[in-house]
Amino acid sequence: MKPKTMPSMREKKRYVTFRLHSANRPISYADARAAMLDSMLCWMGEEGFARSGVRIIRNLWHQGSQTGWLACSPACVDAVKVSLALVHQIGDEHVIIRTLRVSGTIRSGKSKIAG
Repeated sequence: MKPKTMPSMREKKRYVTFRLHSANRPISYADARAAMLDSMLCWMGEEGFARSGVRIIRNLWHQGSQTGWLACSPACVDAVKVSLALVHQIGDEHVIIRTLRVSGTIRSGKSKIAG
């Protein structure tokens, strides 16, 4: 059994909500994830990418609305947002990734976007 980490010792997270705009067809989760991770790796470098602790949350990806969530460390939110904005093409499709909201919890982020 893994020992529990005290809450004060855990790394803090910020949740970034984004929307992917494409002209012709919806983009799959796997293609979007690969393009975003490549962009982050190029923009932040290997060390910055490792420090950011980026996780793209698969369960919160909505194929119909092309929206998704990712988690990262609070110190790297700006770098993550810039690297998302630098994605211009996925495969043959031209895309724009727009950051909608940054929040401390998924619950508060959902309520702010809905309201």
